[in-house]
Amino acid sequence: MTGGYDTDFNCWARETARLLREKRWHELDLEHLIEEVEDLGKSERRALSSQLERILIHLLKWQYQPQRRTDSWLDFSNDGRVQIYKILKDSPSLKTFPAIRLAEDYEDARRYAAKQTGLSIEKFPLDCPYSVEQILDDNWLPEA
Repeated sequence: MTGGYDTDFNCWARETARLLREKRWHELDLEHLIEEVEDLGKSERRALSSQLERILIHLLKWQYQPQRRTDSWLDFSNDGRVQIYKILKDSPSLKTFPAIRLAEDYEDARRYAAKQTGLSIEKFPLDCPYSVEQILDDNWLPEA
């Protein structure tokens, strides 16, 4: 390979793709190729988790600061939902992932919502008050 994994990742990726297309298996950098394939799945899960947390922050702000509601809160929530739908469309095997991540992502969202609103963290429920179905429903918002 002309560009090594550690010296020029982009060149390594292009070269690896070429070697795969040409079925030159013996020349592949299998250790790094396996690592990168595994990281692809991690990246999708991280992106989904990040969007879930983002939606939760804005739903909490919507519910607990009704006097400060803005269209941007709706935009952030709706965009997060769209991004999750796109991830799930591309990777249907992640369909149950939001439910798996909900408790942990809610904990982080609760902390960030408290910081962003200036409200005490105790103001927000300890456990997520929303179901995954509600969180991902484009037409659902919590009441104040």
